[in-house]
Amino acid sequence: MVVLAASIITKSGKPLVSRQFVDMSRIRIEGYLAAFPKLVGTGKQHTFVETENVRYVYQPIESLYLLLVTNKQSNILEDLETLRLLSKLVPEYSYTLDEEGICKTAFELIFAFDEAISLGHKENVTVTQVKQYCEMESHEERLQILLRKKQIEETNQLMKQKASQIDKSKIEKTRSGGFVPSSGFGSSDSSISSGGGGGFANPGFGISSDVDSFSTKPKGASRPSASATAPPKGSGMKLGKSQKTNQFLESLKAEGENIVEDVRPTVGQSRAAAPLPTDPITFTIEEKLNATLKKDGGISSFDVQGTLSLQLLSEDDGQIQVEVETNPSVAFKTHPNINKELFNKENILAPKDASRAFPVNQPGNGLALLKWRKQSSDESLVPLTINCWPSVSGNETYVNIEYEAFSQFDLQNVVISVPLPTLRDGQGPSVRQIDGDWRYDSRNYVLEWSIDLIDDSNRSGCMEFVVPPADPSVFFPMSVRFTATSTFGGLKVVNILPQRGGPAPKYSQRTILSTENYQVV
Repeated sequence: MVVLAASIITKSGKPLVSRQFVDMSRIRIEGYLAAFPKLVGTGKQHTFVETENVRYVYQPIESLYLLLVTNKQSNILEDLETLRLLSKLVPEYSYTLDEEGICKTAFELIFAFDEAISLGHKENVTVTQVKQYCEMESHEERLQILLRKKQIEETNQLMKQKASQIDKSKIEKTRSGGFVPSSGFGSSDSSISSGGGGGFANPGFGISSDVDSFSTKPKGASRPSASATAPPKGSGMKLGKSQKTNQFLESLKAEGENIVEDVRPTVGQSRAAAPLPTDPITFTIEEKLNATLKKDGGISSFDVQGTLSLQLLSEDDGQIQVEVETNPSVAFKTHPNINKELFNKENILAPKDASRAFPVNQPGNGLALLKWRKQSSDESLVPLTINCWPSVSGNETYVNIEYEAFSQFDLQNVVISVPLPTLRDGQGPSVRQIDGDWRYDSRNYVLEWSIDLIDDSNRSGCMEFVVPPADPSVFFPMSVRFTATSTFGGLKVVNILPQRGGPAPKYSQRTILSTENYQVV
């Protein structure tokens, strides 16, 4: 009283999938399956056929047959119940009930048949249970993965702290070696401020103490000669010694950790990361945009943070005043050692102490002189909106995505990342129409829609693609990346005023708006 085999065959008798549950040779089962189409009569209502040795219990599924081969002593009612269960499982794993669809999901169907039938007897399971057993999801496994991930994060955080401690110890050793930090912005040593004047002591504006350690001495400052006071051993070439620390940081980067923001780079590292400025004075106006848009319209959050940074190449250009043009609707905050009263009255950035100069060769974009922040719930400020319209039709899901860009900004290097359902056999989505280019990330199941430039010629665009049936929530959250040369703050550097008089030095300014976290949820 057992099921000998469960098979899916064509109406001509060609076997597509066959799972045997008893010891049986291939020739024997192929003979049974080849003989079946000849035994099926036309116009008959029954769903079984008997021969001298076996019984065939079958059910048509479109152009195919789902077939059970049993012995004649089996309970036909149980066989019909088994057949009914298998007929529900087949559409769950094969999106198209034809020869191509069955062959593509052959192994999934065999695994499902094994969960439904054991040693020829039907298991007391439902379709949902069979799918769960095949997926082999485990709550304990998920907990273990989360625990391991947390341990890795804690270890990486500890490594970052250790790297920061090593950098600080190197700085202290450098200072103890007899190097005198230069006066001006970034010097926090009280003994220096008494002799050569104080400077900016707030480390929050990105003034690295590494730069203090290797600055040139102030003009007129006395320094002991090398013969009178010899530096301790090993303190003469600190740059070479710091390479050990850099090797440790590089090992952290090799493990996938981004430590640039947590560990301050040295001067040499920052120059390698960014192109060297060509003008003696360079201003960088940079804004970071964080926004969360709702898929049905409206915004959940909108936050812009901006910074005006100054990079000098020569100490001769340090004693300057910077005249800027600001937006009255934006609140600006100056560096603590900037003359705030002068800025509020005349929009001029200058040190509180007119005898002090701005520092030179600062890491990254330079010294941050001015900061601002803009938060709003006004949807009209959003530079790029995304609308997604998924619709299921038969065995396919048609997805239409449309973007609309704000006329104030020309957006560059736009990338819209759309998550997709799990696609079988590495097949990507079928893109029917697109304004721009697309790329499918088969590892993460993400479709990337890229547009090089959005200006007045293409303020709106659309993309249409087709995937297998999927829930509309699968396509969210979408992530968006872009840059622009216009900012929300509207800040501009309009002039440079030398404090010692004479012609204004040459300068350049770079303006950039970039997304930090821009999503549609």
